Amino acid sequence: MLLTNLKHLETKNAAESLVHCNENVMICCGRMGPMCVPVYEIMEELQPRYPHVVFADMEFDTKDAAFIKNLPECRSFMGLPFTVYFKNGKAVHSTSSIQTEDQITTILNNVFTEKYK
Repeated sequence: MLLTNLKHLETKNAAESLVHCNENVMICCGRMGPMCVPVYEIMEELQPRYPHVVFADMEFDTKDAAFIKNLPECRSFMGLPFTVYFKNGKAVHSTSSIQTEDQITTILNNVFTEKYK
């Protein structure tokens, strides 16, 4: 399990359920490494500012992480973490590698707006 204060997704079923039962979801799939930890920390800090978004993590090195890794949006990714933004059950944006707070907030503000409803 990842050492974060985010919702932990340990199975494909848990990830699918979270995505389908919540309008706005951000899942970061990675490890406890130098490219991933800053993204987890930013997500933890942003949770209070985005109460309409569910922030979750998923361990990259499990078979159930295929839920994220096999998404068409992630096929060309080379660097960790794989971060996917879901709106109404559908992947609407994805990134790989480290992201800054400004980059993440820009994505959150853009993907969780009316144009994706």
